[in-house]
Amino acid sequence: MIRHYYNQNVKKLFSPHKLLNRKVVDPDSFVFTGNEDSDPFTMQVFAYNQHEIEFKEPKETKIASTFNDTTHIYWLNTYGFSNPSAISDICTRLNVHSLTIQDILDLNQRPKLEEFDDHCFITIKSTVPHSMEITTEQISFILGKNFLISFQERKADYFKHLRQRLNENKGIVRQRGPDYLLFTMLESILDNYFKTLHALESGSVSLDLLNEDKDISPEILKKIEDIGRQVYSIKKAILPIKEITLTIEREEISLIEDRHLKYFLELKDLCLTLLDTCETIENNLESNTNLFFSIQSHKMNQVMKTLTVVSTIFIPLTFIVGIYGMNFKYMPELDWQFGYPTVWLLMLMVVGGMGLFFRRKRWF
Repeated sequence: MIRHYYNQNVKKLFSPHKLLNRKVVDPDSFVFTGNEDSDPFTMQVFAYNQHEIEFKEPKETKIASTFNDTTHIYWLNTYGFSNPSAISDICTRLNVHSLTIQDILDLNQRPKLEEFDDHCFITIKSTVPHSMEITTEQISFILGKNFLISFQERKADYFKHLRQRLNENKGIVRQRGPDYLLFTMLESILDNYFKTLHALESGSVSLDLLNEDKDISPEILKKIEDIGRQVYSIKKAILPIKEITLTIEREEISLIEDRHLKYFLELKDLCLTLLDTCETIENNLESNTNLFFSIQSHKMNQVMKTLTVVSTIFIPLTFIVGIYGMNFKYMPELDWQFGYPTVWLLMLMVVGGMGLFFRRKRWF
């Protein structure tokens, strides 16, 4: 029996991959939808219990056949999808369904949780901040009774602290089952989301930049839009993880012990905190965007007011000059000895009078 738990549709965060045409793909073959120059396929295996631990970097996939030893917990971590046949061989040895194998290799796969009779499959999106560029990847997990397999798209060391805990027997990781190990790995991935959001908030582009920069350029608006797009994508990636934790909370997943449910509920709280952080950043971005347009509008109003005052001053001067620029033969002022200086005096009085009026009105 297979139970499927699907969450909201989530697209690849930032880097699109080629689409898998399932109509023409051989059902017995498996296609990797990522880049051809993917990291080389490597494996790391930890076999441990409360009293001992063994670490291997095997070259052959038949290592998966040894996971039936119930005296140890096995964690197989793989990097790179450049060898789909090796991944399929590992999964086949553990009776993983062929559709699940293709889901692991399909980087456009939506995050989800699937429960089978003897294992669970989880696939999610992860992110690592690098300056203002965010690197994203798909990470998949297969949880068994005494093993956990993690498939990483590229060699990004999310779980260095877990290896240290296992080797030094710190904490309770070696005292618990693979479901607790899965919790710690999901927690590490969520921690990367916290770092990513912190990088977006306090990195090279500050969210409070508008309040500090008096000479605002339109380039700032583009940066705000870029941050908003990334925050929205992160939000869309966190929602499925929250849905997975809610599914674990609602349903009885046989491979997750009751005593470990509280840890997965903690993951739900972390997801809610991340979503709150996203909402806060989005509100700040919206506020800064509104401030940007308000400042731009204020500057435009100042320019228009200045132009209006200048135009208003020159309107009566143009009227006076227009009168005496008419080509009538009989105009008494044209033959008057003091006509020219009188017109100049009149225009200066008009300018001065209008200037005083505008000043009292505080128009400038």
